[in-house]
Amino acid sequence: MTMIQKILYQKIFSIKIVLLLIILLSFFQNVYAERLSVIANKANIRSGPGPEYDILWQVEKHYPVEVIQKRGLWYLFKDFEGDKGWIHMSLVDPVETVITIKEGKNNVRKGPGISHEKIFCVEKGVPFKVIKKKGRWLKIEHADGDTGWIYDSLVW
Repeated sequence: MTMIQKILYQKIFSIKIVLLLIILLSFFQNVYAERLSVIANKANIRSGPGPEYDILWQVEKHYPVEVIQKRGLWYLFKDFEGDKGWIHMSLVDPVETVITIKEGKNNVRKGPGISHEKIFCVEKGVPFKVIKKKGRWLKIEHADGDTGWIYDSLVW
């Protein structure tokens, strides 16, 4: 093997390694679902990655999403019901939040346990910021400032 052939072989091998790393990194980026939360009071969820796309629905502050793809400044996500949409990255942050998933009334209590008084009830689909955890109980705060404790099986 001549010197030129060796150099050419090394360059081709290096290019193959770089391409393999790029493929692996992009695979792992799409496999790992990053959990983010809406930080704006209201956010438009769009059909594509840009303001020119249709608004599919709106969500309120603390709405949790799982990012499944990034394109420029936009995230494709799925929500607690498996619905997918696009949101601009400036509207979300890695704040720990949850959303109620049980149909009907979800009890929010004064303290972490069923012996504590119910202070209010919420329907399915109400988002909250997580303030504190105690066992399987979560201290939560709604965007309007209401706080209380909810059992973790009632939220996503």
